[in-house]
Amino acid sequence: MQPNFDKQSQRLEFRHKRDQFVDALSPQDRALAFSSVPSPMAQYLLPGKIVAGYIAIGSEVNPAALLKQAHKMGCDIALPHVTSKTAPMRFLRWTPGDDLVPGPFGLQQPAEDAPLCTPDVVLAPLVAFDARLMRLGQGAGHYDRALSLLDQAVVIGLAWSVQHAPALASDIWDMPLDAILTEKSWMTL
Repeated sequence: MQPNFDKQSQRLEFRHKRDQFVDALSPQDRALAFSSVPSPMAQYLLPGKIVAGYIAIGSEVNPAALLKQAHKMGCDIALPHVTSKTAPMRFLRWTPGDDLVPGPFGLQQPAEDAPLCTPDVVLAPLVAFDARLMRLGQGAGHYDRALSLLDQAVVIGLAWSVQHAPALASDIWDMPLDAILTEKSWMTL
């Protein structure tokens, strides 16, 4: 069967796969899947480094436990801050447990007056990924635009194993990831 190279169709297909997979997990299995930092990832979580995560929506991988552990390891934490579909995404400092405010697209994010920062490590949500470590996101381009300015950052996609696509449609502005962490494996090129 030929892979579908239409991004919108791929988004629909892999959101559906992700939703079905997560719906079939027990709450305990879902919580345990990303509850500890794997050793290949720990090399990037050094004291003083800024680790950007996100607040999961729906069946996205929830990085909360990873962010808490990174914070305990001495990392500063940041979250994305979005104001509109076209405005650049910024990363603002945040401490696990701090209040969040509602943002566009159902996001929960730090308040606009939180300190701006430049992450050293970015944990990125995604809809699908392929063996080239290309990431299919939600479609607004926020992460691709932000990552294009963070050429020194290590970017780790967080995904469920069912989000691995045989091949993804990609454009010249799509930014590859440095690694992928799933509930089953750590992948790099």
